[in-house]
Amino acid sequence: MSTNACIFVAAESVDDATLVRKMLREEFEQVVASTDPQRAPADFDRHRPAVLVLAFESLEKAERHYLGLFRRSTVIHALPHRTVILCNKDDVHRAYALCRKDYFDDYVLFWPLSHDAPRLPMAVHHALRQLDAAAADTPSAREFADPARRLVALHAQLEQQAASAGEHIEGADRSLRQARQEIGMALDGFSHRLAQGQFSALVEVKDAPGLQREFERLKAGEIAPRLEHAAAAVRPVRDWSGALLQDLARERAAAQALNALNERVRRRILVVDDDEFQHRLLHGLLADQGVDLAFAASAAAALAALRRQPPDLLLMDVGLPDLDGIELTRRVRAIERFAGLPIVMITGDSARDVVLRSVEAGATGFLVKPFGKETLLARIRDLLGEDVRPS
Repeated sequence: MSTNACIFVAAESVDDATLVRKMLREEFEQVVASTDPQRAPADFDRHRPAVLVLAFESLEKAERHYLGLFRRSTVIHALPHRTVILCNKDDVHRAYALCRKDYFDDYVLFWPLSHDAPRLPMAVHHALRQLDAAAADTPSAREFADPARRLVALHAQLEQQAASAGEHIEGADRSLRQARQEIGMALDGFSHRLAQGQFSALVEVKDAPGLQREFERLKAGEIAPRLEHAAAAVRPVRDWSGALLQDLARERAAAQALNALNERVRRRILVVDDDEFQHRLLHGLLADQGVDLAFAASAAAALAALRRQPPDLLLMDVGLPDLDGIELTRRVRAIERFAGLPIVMITGDSARDVVLRSVEAGATGFLVKPFGKETLLARIRDLLGEDVRPS
């Protein structure tokens, strides 16, 4: 865990900012404070903090400040960071609810200053540990799933292609053996007809046995070695094909085990919508489809969820309380890790302008409200494949 990571204290009161900064400076090397809301976005972009501490006298002011940062900062959407909100005893339950919904990452009961003063630096330590764990970037089971699917499919395809190649090689070997026999028979027949005088108008055979010996010499000394050379060239390929099939057969059990593990990995869908009814509706439609559903009620919560546990598909409402879904789509696309993430816009407005702006932002598709279960499933399966199926 790094103690020289930047801690950014945002406050309305200079006294509060000074107090919080002083407390944190005892344990962290880089602690900066900002009390000017107009300059805060530029300050945030310049310092690129790992932890943002919101030290406002009310939660409403803290929310407004963070929303302002979110709208005006050019880096906050892609910058891994954690948020800690300070609150008073009357706002504890609401602060908990906001963190529970992923608006913020943690809260500290700060006013009045209690005997638990170390609680604030401890919260910052926890935040930095979370960032360190995320920075380790250990692949999740879901991040293994797609390569595993492709690997299993590739193994099956290799077995089929190797078997087909083996059949072609055996066919070529048989053709060479048959050609040797047929050439020998053709030469024997030709020499016999010559000896019988069938071509006397063209050539006179004075020594039939000698002619037969010459044909035998031709077959044994000229034609047979060349055919044998061709057959010898095929044998290593045939041996390689057989060895490849044996190797693939030995690995078949591993591929089958990998496929069995892969079947246990459920696709994750993140729904970004502030409408609780829509949450319940989508949960009901997808409850039996073998997928994991997660919900975010704001753009900030969605970005936090993306960083914490990347989904396989994003269902995005256009109208969000802090940032519209089209702009959020644009910001998600700007993050390299999510450049290929399928994003389906869910909207009640199918106006041409909304569609064009969404496509320009990087939307993969659309669902216009209201929609039925089959329409939803067809769109999801189109993007995620047949892994989405009744559980």
